[in-house]
Amino acid sequence: MKGHSMLLQRSAMLVAALGLACPVVVVQAQTTPQTAGSTTTSAPDGAGADAPAITPSVDVDVEYELASPQGDVSTRQRMRWQTATLRQRLDPDKSSVFMLTSWKDRTLSVVDMGRKRVSIMPVPGTQQLTPPGQPATTGSYARLGSSVVTGEQCTVWRTKDTDGHPTDACYTADGLLLQVAQGGQITVRALSVRRAAQPDSLFVIPSGLQQEAPAHP
Repeated sequence: MKGHSMLLQRSAMLVAALGLACPVVVVQAQTTPQTAGSTTTSAPDGAGADAPAITPSVDVDVEYELASPQGDVSTRQRMRWQTATLRQRLDPDKSSVFMLTSWKDRTLSVVDMGRKRVSIMPVPGTQQLTPPGQPATTGSYARLGSSVVTGEQCTVWRTKDTDGHPTDACYTADGLLLQVAQGGQITVRALSVRRAAQPDSLFVIPSGLQQEAPAHP
């Protein structure tokens, strides 16, 4: 199960950034920061007065590229989201393992089709899901400017990650995370975006799997 822990750690980067259950952002995004003399507005913790929508308000299928902080290693993950049921699926590239998150019952299921096993655990951490279409109500955000990522318009926001490091995240108006950058290095970016209804079958644990205890990082 050591491999599962590594997948969870990588996925956690995407989900945290996504504002969902585990984390993700875009290469060569043409960001246009505000010029000298212009102002940014930070939303105080809990206020959400000027903050992005961070949970998708539409069903969507997004492929992300995740880079190491040094930028020398990258992996891909596919993220699918169903708005009505608040469910998310993450499929790491070239892996028989995928992850299902249900925010209604706050469970994270790690499904290993190669071994015919499934591990079910509570969603890590205590974060609550921001309702689809609503601005973030916790954390601070400063609007920096706009960008175009994989042909999509998004707004760049300066915020902080869970370790307090400054992070620039680009969100669309309907809550899709397209890019994340830290220290000038893009760590997450969307390679493709497809807004379309996502079938229930994608978010159901296949039958016939043996349940086992969750792996520990």
